[in-house]
Amino acid sequence: MPEHTLISSGTIWEQKFGYSRAVRVGNMVSVAGTTAVDESGALVGGDNPYEQARFVFQKIARALAQAGASLEDVVRVRTFVTDIARWEDVARAQGEVFAHIRPAATLVEVSALIKPELLVEIEVDAIV
Repeated sequence: MPEHTLISSGTIWEQKFGYSRAVRVGNMVSVAGTTAVDESGALVGGDNPYEQARFVFQKIARALAQAGASLEDVVRVRTFVTDIARWEDVARAQGEVFAHIRPAATLVEVSALIKPELLVEIEVDAIV
């Protein structure tokens, strides 16, 4: 069985709900659904889906680096937004990150995220 490397960002939610920010198994890395909340639990980006998504991609990049991967290794992106009418703001942030990488991607609207001020949640899979 391949070795599992668990990556933590140190938030209380990971311990409380029993998950890791990212998991590496062999050459595969999966990053959990990531929102625009910093390590202290504060919202980043306010009511701006573009700014929230930019922060989320920064958090994802840090988790990937801890797992020995990078954004260039991402092959799949899943994005969940609470207001599909604002999808282009999130897509713009994603395009800035992945314009030349071009992973497979999905963007869907959900009725809510864990806190009402969160507008976007993103998860990725990478192959190193």
